Formats: sequence, structure tokens, C-alpha cells
Amino acid sequence: MNFIRKIINSTSKDKDESFNFSIRKMLGFKPKNINYYIEAFTHSSLKATNTEGHPLNYERLEFLGDAILGAVITSYLFQEIPRGDEGNLTQMRSKIVSREHLNGLGKGFGLINFVKSSIHNQNFGDNIHGNLFEAIIGAIHQDKGYVFTEKFIFKNVIEPYIDIERLEGKITSYKSVLIEWGQKSKKKVKYSVYEDNGNDVLKHFAVKLFLNGELVSKGRATSKKKAEEIASKRAYYKMKHLMNS
Repeated sequence: MNFIRKIINSTSKDKDESFNFSIRKMLGFKPKNINYYIEAFTHSSLKATNTEGHPLNYERLEFLGDAILGAVITSYLFQEIPRGDEGNLTQMRSKIVSREHLNGLGKGFGLINFVKSSIHNQNFGDNIHGNLFEAIIGAIHQDKGYVFTEKFIFKNVIEPYIDIERLEGKITSYKSVLIEWGQKSKKKVKYSVYEDNGNDVLKHFAVKLFLNGELVSKGRATSKKKAEEIASKRAYYKMKHLMNS
């Protein structure tokens, strides 16, 4: 029994050391408390609990990371755009911390490869990447403090990806742009949504976008919101010359 216990402990230790090394290599620094990072990659499907019996998964760290990331970005924009009003600054922040951008950051780090879950990685939606990135930000904050986390965000989010001039012209919701334009130009924008499973395992939705009753574009995705946005984006570029005239 002692021999078996030694083998189990040795295997567990090797896994911990391998995870520790991988985290150091991925994030570029040595964690003080690896437990925060283990929590950041634990999915709720495991139904794990801590020593006090509370749920142990990345959702609390994700909540914290979202707030920390928002605070750092807000402070940066406040300094960089001194003439920006509240609405402009809010819009800029939304572009930077958009789900699409955070998902891209999570994918860039390959965070999904570290997830401990009872669900296969292929069955996760795209948002898992952004959720994990926010959880990692939360873990770094708990492990290293605010100042260190701020430097990490500057190095990995702000410096390589944020271009103020470019972001000022970026559209975050093509649907909102189309609806606003339709209201101003007195044109009726209508979305017709229906289920379209086809041969796919996952449920899909297809959208037809009509302008004054005329079909302009179509979109298809795993959610109504995404399908509408795809159709809106296609319509925008199709009618861009008309909308900007």
C-alpha cells in the first residue's frame, strides 16, 4: 500500500510540476501560488469544491478579471483621450474588451488546452476562450497584485493590440449601425429568423435581412444574435456607399 501511495503521490507531483512549468512558459513569469491558476482552469462541470465546501471553478476569478481588465483599460483611455466624453470613452472600452477581442486573446495563449472539464474541448463555444482569459487576469491579480496585473495587461493587451485611431473607426455592432441608419433615413430594416439545422449536430439559425421589404443579405450561426450580426455586416458592406452618402 505504501508503495502504491508513493507512486500516486509521485505522479500527482509530476503533473503539478508540469502544469507549473507550462504556466510559467505561457505567461512569462513564475507564479507565487499555483493554486490560483489551477482554479482559473477548472470548469464548473467538474463540480469541484474547496476545503470549505464552496464551488471551485474559474467563474469567480473570471468575474474579478473582468473588473480588473475594465479598470486598467478605462484608466488607459482616460489618459490617452483627454477630450473624450463619457459616451466616447465607454464605446472605446467596449471595443477593446469586446467578447470577440477577448476570445482572440484567449485563443492566442492557447488557454483551452489547460482546461480541466468533464466536457470535451470541441463542445465549448468560442466564449470559453475569453472567459478563461478573464479568469487568468483574476488569478494574476490574486497572486501578484494590481500593479503587476496592470503591467501584464499593458504588455499583452494594450501595447500589441490597441491603436486608438484605428479603434475610433471600428464598428462593434453592424446591426446597431443599420438600425440607426434606417431610423434616420426612414427605411424599414427587418430581420426574419428561422431555425436551420441542416446536417449540423448543433442547432443553427438563419437570418434574412430586408430593407423596405427587399432582401439584402443573409446570415447563419449557432445563435440568433450572431446570425443577425453576420447578415448586418454583409448588408453594411453591400450598402456602405449608400449609407455614407
